[in-house]
Amino acid sequence: MTTAVVILNWNGAALLREFLPSVVNAVQASEAVLVVADNGSTDDSLTLLATEFPSVTVCPLDQNYGFAEGYNRALAWVRDTLGCEVYVLLNSDVFTPEGFLSPLLRRLETDQVCGVVCPKLRAYKEPSRFEYAGAAGGRLSALGYPYCRGRVLHRTEVDHGQYDTPAQVDWATGACLAIRAALYWEMGGFEGRFFAHMEEIDLCWRIRRAGYTIYCEPSSVVYHLGGGSLSNQSPRKVYLNFRNNRLMLRRNLPPGLRKFLILSLRFWLDGAVAALYLCTGRWRFFKAVLAAHRDYWRMRASFAPCGREGA
Repeated sequence: MTTAVVILNWNGAALLREFLPSVVNAVQASEAVLVVADNGSTDDSLTLLATEFPSVTVCPLDQNYGFAEGYNRALAWVRDTLGCEVYVLLNSDVFTPEGFLSPLLRRLETDQVCGVVCPKLRAYKEPSRFEYAGAAGGRLSALGYPYCRGRVLHRTEVDHGQYDTPAQVDWATGACLAIRAALYWEMGGFEGRFFAHMEEIDLCWRIRRAGYTIYCEPSSVVYHLGGGSLSNQSPRKVYLNFRNNRLMLRRNLPPGLRKFLILSLRFWLDGAVAALYLCTGRWRFFKAVLAAHRDYWRMRASFAPCGREGA
């Protein structure tokens, strides 16, 4: 299957210098095409790519479109310029051992119902442990909170092989996933208005509603640094997570009493989190939750709810 490995970069010259050599080696061994899409960087990323990584194909974007719309534009360029049957989305802070691609592509080649597949994600700084962003594949709780096999909240497990059987999951992390190109466009790609956070969960949910499966393939392992774009201590990250999660639930939950109850309960739970931020003096986080709910109500009309029963 013709494959493009696409890294979206924004002011990440230091990360490219550290992690891109491993990707170049892995991609060359697999005969895929490696593309770095630059999201309007103002550092020396483009100079670095031209001088130190001349074999890498560069797609320059004119500004920072965020993760979601940045990938939509980058993958449209790949579609129009290179073709390719499979896109592998890869963060710029991921170390890739040689051979990581083969199990992912084999799953897509042999399982025609599988639309997206991800590797196990381990922590770059603690290689024996799973990494927060994706661990061994993503799940959604009954109330729509995302978590992972191998990670609940901020606690991650040591990888003892407990998730070494390929398994269907609810979502694959945007840190590293492989997706059928035709399916990406059939689903309309990422929700660009999300900017960042939850966009891969939303896309995977839409893909499952269309009858495809999402898999974690544990024979593929990559190592993620994490926190390269927004710190866990960023109010901006809190805002995006709260707003986008609620918009995702509105779009994807099947209509009915259960949806009404979940959205209502989540309103009060989000309010409880905001109150905790307020009581502990974290004003910026408190304001971020309020802004997320304000903008949810402003945007909700343009997020058409799911019109049929689904996952």
